[in-house]
Amino acid sequence: MKAEQGSDENEPCQWPSECQARQGEKEQQSKKLPALSVPRRTDRPVMGIQSKKNFIKTNAVAAITGLPKKPQHICVDRRQGDKYLLETSGLVPKYIKKKDYGVTPKYVTRRSEEMKKAQKEYENSVLEYLKKKAMKQLSDEERKCLLQGLKKNWEEVYHEFQCLSVEIDTIPKKLYKEKLESQMKQLEHDIDVIEKHKVIYIANE
Repeated sequence: MKAEQGSDENEPCQWPSECQARQGEKEQQSKKLPALSVPRRTDRPVMGIQSKKNFIKTNAVAAITGLPKKPQHICVDRRQGDKYLLETSGLVPKYIKKKDYGVTPKYVTRRSEEMKKAQKEYENSVLEYLKKKAMKQLSDEERKCLLQGLKKNWEEVYHEFQCLSVEIDTIPKKLYKEKLESQMKQLEHDIDVIEKHKVIYIANE
């Protein structure tokens, strides 16, 4: 049986797939298992190792040569003995002793400068707007034309007022009469102002 098995393995491959399968089996057999990262069940620990260090002497030397711990500052505010750290209580004036105490932070100065710059830009824009809306003086010809136009409008309104009926017995007639009276009154006021003042200033639109 063994001879037959050996003869089967040494026989030439009839198919390519069969040759590849045999080659893969040989490679798997030739590979070794990786080393285990944990001890095996049969491994035994190393016994009998002893240290010659004198821990008592080492601890004594460390205690003698070591720096003593600084006591913490504690504040007691009740008769029951409730205590807390003095440094974080706010009773120690450590913040006023800082180098930058009382100095304005940089972000505050930066914001104040930005606000001043924005205020200046706003004032400049307002000045430009006022310059555009500056007052200009009416010339004599414009003043005369304006006065003539107001008088002409007053005559037209007065003519309409005279054409009203004697009896005003309806609400629309009454409202129309009041409207004409207010227009005449306003025109008379404007004419009076222009006739009194020879120098007139108007705003640019």
